[in-house]
Amino acid sequence: MNLLSAESISKSYIDRILLNNVSLGINEGDKIGVIGINGTGKTTFLKIIAGVEVPDSGRIVKANAVNIEYLPQNPEFDYDSNVLEQVLKGNSDSHDTWTIESEAKTVLTKLGIYDFNAKLGILSGGQKKRVALAEALLNPSQLLVLDEPTNHLDNETIEWLEQYINRRKGALLMVTHDRYFLDRVVNKIIEIDRGNIYTYEGNYGSFIEQKLEREAIEAANEKKRQSILRKELQWIRRGAKARTTKQKARIQRFEELSGQNVELNNDKLDISVAGSRLGRKVIELQNISKSFGDNLIIKNFTYTLLREDRIGIIGSNGMGKTTLLNILNGTILPDNGNVEIGETVRIGIFSQENVEMDYTLRVIEYIREGAEIITTADREKINASQMLERFLFPPSMHYTPISKLSGGEKRRLYLLRILTQAPNALLLDEPTNDLDIETLTILEDYLDSFKGAVIAVSHDRYFLDRMAEKIFVFEGDGQIIQYTGNYSDYRLDDKDNKENKPDRDKTINEKSRPERAKDKPLKFTFKEQREYEVIDDELKSLEEKIQEIDLLIEQASSDYTELQKLLEQKAGAEKELEEKMERWIYLNELADKIAGAKDKP
Repeated sequence: MNLLSAESISKSYIDRILLNNVSLGINEGDKIGVIGINGTGKTTFLKIIAGVEVPDSGRIVKANAVNIEYLPQNPEFDYDSNVLEQVLKGNSDSHDTWTIESEAKTVLTKLGIYDFNAKLGILSGGQKKRVALAEALLNPSQLLVLDEPTNHLDNETIEWLEQYINRRKGALLMVTHDRYFLDRVVNKIIEIDRGNIYTYEGNYGSFIEQKLEREAIEAANEKKRQSILRKELQWIRRGAKARTTKQKARIQRFEELSGQNVELNNDKLDISVAGSRLGRKVIELQNISKSFGDNLIIKNFTYTLLREDRIGIIGSNGMGKTTLLNILNGTILPDNGNVEIGETVRIGIFSQENVEMDYTLRVIEYIREGAEIITTADREKINASQMLERFLFPPSMHYTPISKLSGGEKRRLYLLRILTQAPNALLLDEPTNDLDIETLTILEDYLDSFKGAVIAVSHDRYFLDRMAEKIFVFEGDGQIIQYTGNYSDYRLDDKDNKENKPDRDKTINEKSRPERAKDKPLKFTFKEQREYEVIDDELKSLEEKIQEIDLLIEQASSDYTELQKLLEQKAGAEKELEEKMERWIYLNELADKIAGAKDKP
């Protein structure tokens, strides 16, 4: 059944044509990924499908009773509402309030939100996005439209989201740059390129194969057209007497071939920037520790960074991954231990937020602030304007204010600025956020040949598999565990360890345990009964503690050191709440089963 049709849609902004007479049908069971270079109109296309924006021409036709749920990149809320009220808005008519509320709390917990009564106004940007994602997942809809749903999620949460969406009934239209997510969730991909839409059946792996075939066919057709044109031109130049019908037809054919506008996509991002010479000593961490208040995030950690290290850092949100990068960069000092940075080290740090970017500047002004003349990897010297073109900023965009760029274009410009400083050690904090797949692919290729150390905090499993040769895992209580290999190697090793780990709670051998009598009644153990009686109060106490910390965070907004301590305290309390919430879900499900068993005759 067709749920929605986009018919002959066109949309432009000033002199940029984003969508040029494109059409798309969305059917039941479709799970569609939308990809394309930043600035090509992916978000605009989603907004038009969701009814948030109106096309310049064309129309959207929906089937009767089709509900669309839309997750924007930057959700807007009533900041006086609390988390649970916001998530349950779309389910206000439900008769089974308890079940819906229980499911909402489960989804929020899985997404790392534990204080259900927190006011939306005090949440961070990432927390707000996760609340909006929970709302979109829980509200009933036949078509779910998601714009970058994996941003601000850690690796385990993304894996949970994959499973949730695969179980969900209904159609999906989604922009994401997470290639594993695309490979495991979608069954169709549409690519937006220079105003056109290209549709590919299958997942991300199938898309790569089909795109290569399409581009090869286009290139072959263009080569054939050029060959015919050369022959026709030779004939025209011989001074053909245009008297016969045959000769007139041949001249007309030449004019038609010459007038064809064939666009082959030859615009490719070129990350070719020289680095600086790096000496033998890079960065040495000697027995460092770091706490914020009572929250210990790094404990007695020692590591010597090698010249060509490729390290990926993972762990739950709030564990201290960014803090480690800041210690490596020298912007935060450890409480104990020593940090030694080599004399020749030039660090380039790509932070989560474009903190150093002045949005009032024009694009070319921002790059010229860093360097007017830039040396490429092959020692060619080019100016800022030429470098911008290599980073897919055409001359027409050079004097555009940065504030007018899309989120992805800002990130690409920020990356260019960092690379123009010729760093020989790169610290990347969530580099895949808001970068399109093509830019990520070329960045990964650049890192392959980068002559220096690279450390990246990332939730992008594909990126970690491509670049990392070591994985540092933040496991809580200050522990950082080191693994050799990429992310998939770590997951395989971690899974084996968990499967082979002895269960400390078992006191008797499974083989010798007597089989439970079939008529033995289902009931709580003594410990479970006591836990069930007090767990609601414990949850309430933890939620109140988090609310108190939030109030302190508001008051400490100008004191960075105090703010960091409070954020780490909040992360510890939220982790405890998550564990307690999972236990609450188990105990309440068990209580329902016990009650159901008693009701049976």
